[in-house]
Amino acid sequence: MEKIKTDILIIGMGGAAQLAALNAFDANPELNILIVTKALRGKGGCSRMVQGGFNVVLNPGDSHAKHFKDTLKGGQFINNQELAKTLVEQATATIKEMETRYGCFFDRNPDGTVHQKAFAGQSFDRTVHKGDLTGIEIISRTTEQILKRNIPVLEEHRALDLLSDDSGTQITGALVLDIKKGSFVVVEAAATMVATGGGPTHYRFCAPGPEKRVDGLAMLYRAGAWMLDMEMVQFHPTGLIIPGSVVAGSLLEEGLRGAGAYLINARGERYMKRYAPDTMERATRDVVSRASYLEMIEGRAFDHGGIHIVAAHLGADFVEKNFPGMCQRCNIFGYDLARKPVPVAPTAHYMMGGAAIDAKGRTSLERLFCAGEDSGGVHGANRLGGNGIADSCVYGRQVGKAMAEYLRTETGKMPETASGQIEALISYYTAPFNRSAGNGPFELRDRLRELNWNNVGVVRSEKGLLEAVEEIKIITQAAENIKIQGVQAYNMPWHEYISLLNMLEVSQMVAHAAMQREESRGAHYRSDFPERNDDYGLFNIYLRGGDNQEPIFEKRPVVLDYLKPEDSEK
Repeated sequence: MEKIKTDILIIGMGGAAQLAALNAFDANPELNILIVTKALRGKGGCSRMVQGGFNVVLNPGDSHAKHFKDTLKGGQFINNQELAKTLVEQATATIKEMETRYGCFFDRNPDGTVHQKAFAGQSFDRTVHKGDLTGIEIISRTTEQILKRNIPVLEEHRALDLLSDDSGTQITGALVLDIKKGSFVVVEAAATMVATGGGPTHYRFCAPGPEKRVDGLAMLYRAGAWMLDMEMVQFHPTGLIIPGSVVAGSLLEEGLRGAGAYLINARGERYMKRYAPDTMERATRDVVSRASYLEMIEGRAFDHGGIHIVAAHLGADFVEKNFPGMCQRCNIFGYDLARKPVPVAPTAHYMMGGAAIDAKGRTSLERLFCAGEDSGGVHGANRLGGNGIADSCVYGRQVGKAMAEYLRTETGKMPETASGQIEALISYYTAPFNRSAGNGPFELRDRLRELNWNNVGVVRSEKGLLEAVEEIKIITQAAENIKIQGVQAYNMPWHEYISLLNMLEVSQMVAHAAMQREESRGAHYRSDFPERNDDYGLFNIYLRGGDNQEPIFEKRPVVLDYLKPEDSEK
């Protein structure tokens, strides 16, 4: 078993992770920094898949106050206002550094200024982009900068669990699995950052890449970090329907609807007139997703089970010029976005909930930092399109600076990992190889995805959630009998087993938290409590694992330091 010691361990290699590494290095080039990623460098994660863009105040007609208000209104006022304020204010400096320091280059207006397009839920067109392939531009350029600084990267290495000291309050690093060799690596670090990207792939339709398995959220929970807003799972309205494909649910981004594409049901009705007559398809994601889901379950879906998005009326040349990535993706699967309707359905896209952090990305555990989709509080009940990659980059930058500062001022002795912890974890993860009988993980994974889609998805109820909690327990018990065969190197069933364990942990958190919120707010819609209730619901649900890993809950009032709901319309 290999052992590595480093100053900073960063788990993940998306926007949050890379901005953290770059900012920590630039603050102190003497620091030893190690990045661990499941994928090949620059080729995995959700940041790379970002199509739409990065919300940021650049235009003199816009303001941080407007962006802040839009973010809180979208999040229906359960955002952590300090985090939201930091996001909108630091986004301006972050995007300028990304162009001038890291070489990102975004689309321009004829006068040379940065072009900003319309996105749903915003009072000003502030979404900076590179065509509809913004994430590739960001990750390609930041990966080059990681290479330029010679920051080491363990590619095809999967973090399994965080390590802690005897008290359980200080994180000492992580246990990592070398996917290529099937062997374990212990990484001990003075500061650890979790930035794996949430990636809710535990639903029937899901947008993140196949390697995303809510690993970071599960690791944070098992380590004992306080989590919040776990009931808030965002569904994007337009995920491609591709029967039998592992990329079913991949996105047609928001800018398409911002440009004028619309949705129709099997009757040919532009049904958003019934749900959001003023904003139509440019309503926030929760509103459009819920409308589409209700059309589907009420019998107005097409034979493929979903609805259609129509962009042909915008003109084929316009669509192909402005949305080349989406056109190419559709063409691969036999769809012609520029000329014909394309079948889509709501798709699980983003976890608004995650580890509770402060504006420097510090979690409730000492030496542990978090940013991006593994963290919670920034987006409240509903993330605005374009605020996701902004969150990752802004808070990656915040955490990188904070970790460098922490290691400069922290004078205490680095704690040792609790005795026996590493050996117990290795025994736990290799147990399926020692079983004499049992099935593989794939049937249970699909069973969990269907359960979440039907009971813990776009529309929820007490009855469905109670059924889900019990069924999750049954699937968890069944997972204890999974048998894995073959060698440990590149063993896909073994990794799917590990993924299932993480998906079960997160499914449990989401279902339990959803039962705690007896109202509808943002992405959380209860059919038995269909109205938003500000007299009741202005709280965050904090949770952490108890002694038996059953969640312990606290409801804490939202701190309305800067803007109250009643003042948002002024």
